[in-house]
Amino acid sequence: MRLGILGVKAERSPISVFILDDDPYRHAWFKRRFEKDRLDIAQTVEEAKRLLAENSYDAIFLDHDLLPHHYGSDEHNDYENTGYAIAEFLNEHPELQGAATIIVHTRNADAAIPMVQKLRESGRNVEYVPFPMLDFKIKKYWER
Repeated sequence: MRLGILGVKAERSPISVFILDDDPYRHAWFKRRFEKDRLDIAQTVEEAKRLLAENSYDAIFLDHDLLPHHYGSDEHNDYENTGYAIAEFLNEHPELQGAATIIVHTRNADAAIPMVQKLRESGRNVEYVPFPMLDFKIKKYWER
C-alpha cells in the first residue's frame, strides 16, 4: 500500500520581477513567462535606476546592449547607457535589491562577464544566462 498523493503540485506565490531590456519582442516574451507575477520593465538606464531604488524585486534580468549602435559592436565607450551602468549602480548601493536573484541575459557574452563580476563585488546572487537559454532557467527557478 502506498501512502501520499501523487501528482500534487503547489502553485507558487506571485513574485516581483524587474527587466532591463530595450527590445519590445523580449518584453512580450517576459510578459508571457511571468504572466501571473508583478513585472516592471525599463528600457533605459535612468528608468532602471529609478525603479530599482523605489521597489523591491525577487528577480532581476539585465541586458547589456540597450542602444542600436551597441548591437554587434565592441567599439563604444558609453557604458553609462548600457546594462553595465546598472551593475555599477547596484554595486554602489548594496542596500538595494540585496535578496534578488539577478540574471544577466545579454547575447553579448564579452559584456556579460564584467557585469557579473561587478555585481558579485557586492555579494549579489548573479549569473550569466544567454537569452536563448533563459526559458529553461526561468522554468527551473520559478516554475509555476
